[in-house]
Amino acid sequence: MLCAQYNYLLARRFAWYEQNRCPINACPLVCHLPELRDNPDYYSQKKTLPELKKTHPHYSDIYSQVLQDVVKRVKVTFDRFLKGDSNGKRSGKPRFKSRSRYRTFNYPQIKDDCLQGNLINLPKLGQIKVVLHRPLPDGFKVKTVSITKKVDGYYLTLSLEDSTVPEIKPDINPESITGIDMGLKDFLTTADGKTVAIPQYYRKAQKRLRVIQKRVSRRKKGSNRRQKAVKHLGKQHKKLTDKRKDFHFKTANNLLKKYDVIAHEDLNIKGLSRSRLSKSVHDAGWGNFLSILTNKAENAGLLVIPVKASGTSQECSNCGVKVPKKLHERWHDCSCGCSLDRDHNAAIVIKNRSVGHPDFKAQLMSYAVFWSH
Repeated sequence: MLCAQYNYLLARRFAWYEQNRCPINACPLVCHLPELRDNPDYYSQKKTLPELKKTHPHYSDIYSQVLQDVVKRVKVTFDRFLKGDSNGKRSGKPRFKSRSRYRTFNYPQIKDDCLQGNLINLPKLGQIKVVLHRPLPDGFKVKTVSITKKVDGYYLTLSLEDSTVPEIKPDINPESITGIDMGLKDFLTTADGKTVAIPQYYRKAQKRLRVIQKRVSRRKKGSNRRQKAVKHLGKQHKKLTDKRKDFHFKTANNLLKKYDVIAHEDLNIKGLSRSRLSKSVHDAGWGNFLSILTNKAENAGLLVIPVKASGTSQECSNCGVKVPKKLHERWHDCSCGCSLDRDHNAAIVIKNRSVGHPDFKAQLMSYAVFWSH
């Protein structure tokens, strides 16, 4: 029902957009102007929901705020298509969703005592049994609830608020700083020369996935046997995703235990994913890892700094002279006597660049003001 309402509201917006916009900023002297229609915005579409429940009584089974959240999703999607996000980057044309692509609905507000033991009380749905991933910490309030349908079941996501978290970040040690160089030979190399092996979960499971994918392609479209094979394939891909995500979290946690400031290259991952290395780049999951590392650092009051990526592997970490190397050359040798692994050298260069970064200087300034008080 939510999927059908999402597509209907999106179609109303497209209808107005196609009939009332002008692709050019000029028109002939004599032209016929059709009757202009009201622009369906967030509030006007929200007002149609009470009438929807009268014409379609089964929509009364949906909680009102859940239904209002569909209107908000349409607004955000269409605004990003027309105006862009906060950075001005526009998204592609929104697509209508099939039932298999509309997987999540949200409760924007929820009572604090909604979760009691292994039961959660959701409006219009009643008490539902849940398997908790971990117990909720004391002092946190449940703000929103999202329910997502995945290939192996339904997942509940709770967003929490803690009013006791101080606004001032904990003091950081400016001496405890490192740089990390992301790679495909090793997942990452730190400025101390330590490496983390790349697991290559997709490469290892590629043979098994090929067999299951062939099984899907041989099934008749629309049949139950094809649907069963598709579900089996989805479960295999989810296992890989979970393994990779677990590896990213553990690696980020180990880094933040050792260092207070971590610098990394500001990589153009989207551009790399279009190159011949696309499969290896997606298998490594650099973008997800850096996002997890940044979020965990913010929660811990630590600092993750992106630095300019160009020339990190060509620059000497000792004297700063450019030493050209091809991609297959994995050792750095400079006339100044610096001789070490290529990735290790790049990690030291990244660390040196982060010291002069504005974010690092600002953090040190706040650190000095904190101690002066």
